Amino acid sequence: METHANDTAPAGRAGAPRRRWRTAARAGAALVVVAALLVLAGRFLTVPGLDGLFGTRTHDRTGPAVLKSLRDMSRFEGAAGDYQVVVDLEHDAPFLPDAVRGTRTLYVGAGTVSAYVELGGLDERAVTVDADRTEAVLRLPRATLGAPALDPGRSYAVSKQRGLLDRLGDLFSGNPAGEQAVQKLAVERIGGAARESGLTERAERNTTLMLEGLLRSLGFERVSVTYV
Repeated sequence: METHANDTAPAGRAGAPRRRWRTAARAGAALVVVAALLVLAGRFLTVPGLDGLFGTRTHDRTGPAVLKSLRDMSRFEGAAGDYQVVVDLEHDAPFLPDAVRGTRTLYVGAGTVSAYVELGGLDERAVTVDADRTEAVLRLPRATLGAPALDPGRSYAVSKQRGLLDRLGDLFSGNPAGEQAVQKLAVERIGGAARESGLTERAERNTTLMLEGLLRSLGFERVSVTYV
C-alpha cells in the first residue's frame, strides 16, 4: 500500500501544470476565434446588400431645446469673416514609442467671426447736432470682435492616429477619441486670424457708411463719425 501511494503522488504533481497549460491554451484559442469572427463581421459589413442585416439604425431621442435666456441686441454688425485652419495636434510619451502611447489628430476647422460696434449705452455726449440741424458729429466706441463660431457642418477630422494604450483607454472612456482639444485649438487660431485680418477696421467703415446714409436721409448735410 505504501508503494502505491508513493507512485501516485509524483504523477498528481506533474499533472497540475499540464492542466493549467491546457486551460491557457483553450483561452488563447478562444480569443483567436473571437478576433477572427470580428474580422469576418467587418468584412461582411462592407459587402453590398448586407447592410440591412449587419448595419446600424439611428434613433433620435433628443429632447426639445429649452430657452435659457433672452437679451436685446444694441450693436451693429459691420463685418464678418469666414476662416479655415488645419490643426495638427500630437501628444506623445517621452519614453514610449508612438505605436504604444500617443495620439495625433489632423483636423480641419472652419468658422465665422463677426465684428460689431456697440451702440447701446451711448449718452447725449456721443451725438452733437448744430443749431441748424444740418451737421451731426458722432463719437462711437471702437469695433469689437465677436467670439469665433465653429461650423460643425464644415469642420471634420481628416485622420486620427492612436497608440495601443490610447485605443484601450478609449474602450473604457465616456468620450472615445474626443475632438475637444483640436476644436478648442481651431477656435483659438481662427480668433487670431480674425484679429490680424483687419476685420474691426472694416466694421467701422461699414458702420460709418450706414450712419451717414441714415442721417443724410433725415436732412443732415454733413455727418462726421469718429471712434474713440
